[in-house]
Amino acid sequence: MNYSPPDQIFGELFIAMNISGLWADDKAIADAVPKAAPDVILKAYEIEKCNTDFDLKSFANQYFEFTQAGVSGFESDTTKSPEAHIETLWDVLKREADEPQEGSSLIPLQHPYIVPGGRFNEIYYWDSYFTMLGLEVSQRWDIITGMIDNFSYLIDTFGFIPNGNRTYFLSRSQPPFYAMMIELLANTKGDEIYKKYLPFLEKEYAFWMRGMSELSDLQLTSRKVVRLSEDEQLNRYWDNSDEPRQEMYATDLKEGAESHRGKKELFRDLRCACESGWDFSSRWLRDKDDLGTIHTSEIIPVDLNCLLYQLEMTLAKACLADGKTKKVEYFQHKSLQRKKLTQKYHWSEAHGFFMDYDFVKKEHKNVLSLGGMYPLFFNMATPEQAEKCAEIIKTQFLKAGGVISTTNTTAQQWDAPNGWAPLQWITIQGLRNYGFNDLADEVKKRWVTLNTKIYKSTGKMLEKYNVVDIELETGGGEYPVQDGFGWTNGVLLRLLSE
Repeated sequence: MNYSPPDQIFGELFIAMNISGLWADDKAIADAVPKAAPDVILKAYEIEKCNTDFDLKSFANQYFEFTQAGVSGFESDTTKSPEAHIETLWDVLKREADEPQEGSSLIPLQHPYIVPGGRFNEIYYWDSYFTMLGLEVSQRWDIITGMIDNFSYLIDTFGFIPNGNRTYFLSRSQPPFYAMMIELLANTKGDEIYKKYLPFLEKEYAFWMRGMSELSDLQLTSRKVVRLSEDEQLNRYWDNSDEPRQEMYATDLKEGAESHRGKKELFRDLRCACESGWDFSSRWLRDKDDLGTIHTSEIIPVDLNCLLYQLEMTLAKACLADGKTKKVEYFQHKSLQRKKLTQKYHWSEAHGFFMDYDFVKKEHKNVLSLGGMYPLFFNMATPEQAEKCAEIIKTQFLKAGGVISTTNTTAQQWDAPNGWAPLQWITIQGLRNYGFNDLADEVKKRWVTLNTKIYKSTGKMLEKYNVVDIELETGGGEYPVQDGFGWTNGVLLRLLSE
């Protein structure tokens, strides 16, 4: 199969469609399914575009099928409980194994999977772990196993798990939750699961650590790895491309035209932020109110390195299950080393919280974010640190509907006033790990109450919620609010089942 992204396949036609302003959502163009072979479409375009009465929208509708976001024919019955509603939604959000389609951006997967919903009609990497939390409650082990096998197939085929199963995502990944998925399955199916998926875990790790051998005093970065000193390396987010994102092509062109920076540098940092899953947030900005100041590639994120700590721990467990003693010691050493470096570079005594680290300026980013709760989620914090973090959560993050993503209120969707399901879960579990159960229960109660209230009034489970003004449906972002919604369903069902 040709895994080229749509901008490479359709060239001038793809660009013309994006800059025309005829489509409200750039992603609809990137996701359009060709009704004929690409060479046939391009030949027709070359001939017809010269006609004085040429209509680009009509031409596109003739040669492409456009999926209408959120159109499933499903109607909510708000007399049902949230739990019953979510159980019904699993089949609405499920996609069967894909058939290859020439010229389509969709990378076909071999097993059924759950999509987020709305404009997101493909599998997403980190979303899927939080979706699985709910699938576990529903005992849908067939779907969980199928989704893990889909991710394993992607690792085997491309050497990593892309952001999602689209060709235009093949330059980046997303927060590495694959090891957490394996752990979730192993907790029910036994340690043989670790042994079965060990080869894929090793390939996933190799992807995130690629470029280590290239680091030196003269080269401090290579792809996703950063050299902090001779024997200190941590990770950053990185995208291999410095072109406009195909799924937000016109949007990025506009941002590039308005920016005073080099366009390629800007596009790279936008893409790096997409790999983080937090697209976008003041975490990645020099000026919290100016997206053009994004510098994701200069930041060592606390949550990413906690996830890689968990991957190293899981690899040690998987190697033990497979009888590979020397490798057990290797990964245990790596995880211990990363834990020490997380303490050194991410803990801020001044803030009493774990912070992202700007390795160019050699200082903490001055942004309090729920990324700082990952060390508690993975039991990497000391009891004293956890107590200080809990106090910050209580005094600065906790709002009427749950916890805000950062303490900065901006136009970016991963800042206040928005709350997101995965970060509620990370925060709740992190607090529980250190015995702050009352505070964890308060976060849970406020989030569950808000989710339920919005569901009862709208019939929807949303991608994100305004947790500050709970009378509103949701906050802002770079695209309209999406309903569905995979990870909201998963986290809510898990919390309601406790």
